[in-house]
Amino acid sequence: MIRLPRQPLLLAARLGLLGLLGLSACDTLDGARGADSIFAIVQSTTPEDAAELALDRYNVDNRYRGVTLLADASFGGAESYIRLYEDASRDEDSGVRQAGIRALGLHGRPEHAAMIAQRLTDEDPHVRREAAMALQRLHNPVVTRALIRSISQENEVVSGVRAEAAHALGQYRQHPVLDALVIALDDPSLAVNAATIESLETLTGQNFGLDRFAWTAWIDESPNPFLAGRVYAYPGFERDRKLIEYLPFVPGPPNEPEGAPIGLPRDGG
Repeated sequence: MIRLPRQPLLLAARLGLLGLLGLSACDTLDGARGADSIFAIVQSTTPEDAAELALDRYNVDNRYRGVTLLADASFGGAESYIRLYEDASRDEDSGVRQAGIRALGLHGRPEHAAMIAQRLTDEDPHVRREAAMALQRLHNPVVTRALIRSISQENEVVSGVRAEAAHALGQYRQHPVLDALVIALDDPSLAVNAATIESLETLTGQNFGLDRFAWTAWIDESPNPFLAGRVYAYPGFERDRKLIEYLPFVPGPPNEPEGAPIGLPRDGG
């Protein structure tokens, strides 16, 4: 459990206000991000406290909370925490693995991509999806084969995982990637279709929609299909404030602009 602030009356007042608005403290904590959000709400939860939670061998909830608190903090990229995230990505609990993979996606280095790619075959679909999303943020060509495997319906039954993997492939200017994406155009999931088309457009600068034959003909005829491609960017997130987020001490929405993956060459690869 996260330690309560030393000012219990102030905390009780805040929780009472949240109750009037039909929200719980967990709702607020779950939506908080960064050193000025989560650690501001639970003021006595220091980095040391969070690390202690993350290392709790006997309580998976504490491990999950600790890894999440550290990952969402501005100082979460410290080397000692990176090693903690690596261990979390291999945890026996799927929720902790998911938190560890997300943390590596936020703070890891290109060499962590191979470790994350191993989770694309995890038994838990939430872990697999988190791994595909994390690989959108780290660039390392060694993971392309694993991502290609994950966009195939024969290998991945969850469309959400296939869609995130298809998006991640948009940063790799390789002919096998193009071939795999063209095949994925036949996927019955609209989410996979949209991600596949976006990646093909990013890689080639062309737009043939779901017309697999048009894509194939153009690729076969083009001496360099990547010539007009644009630089890949992982997806951003943006939403308006909720009513509760206009109150003092309550963090705003976890908005984040799109950006280039760590390790991606400046020319886009």
